[in-house]
Amino acid sequence: MTVNSHSLIAPVKEDVRDYVAHLQLHMSLQSRNLLPHLNQVKDSRDNLLYQTQVQIEKITSRELA
Repeated sequence: MTVNSHSLIAPVKEDVRDYVAHLQLHMSLQSRNLLPHLNQVKDSRDNLLYQTQVQIEKITSRELA
C-alpha cells in the first residue's frame, strides 16, 4: 500500500499556516502594549505610529476572517 506524500503534507501545511496566522495576531495584539495609547499621543510621530498600528490590525483581522 502506497501513501501519497501530498495527502500527508497538506494537513501539516494547513497546521503551520494556522499557527503562523495565530502567532501574527498574537504579536500584533502584544505590540499594542508597546505603543502609546490614543489619549497619550503627543505629536505627529506618535499619531502616525498609532494610525499605522490600527491599519495593520485591521488588515490582519480581515485576513484571518
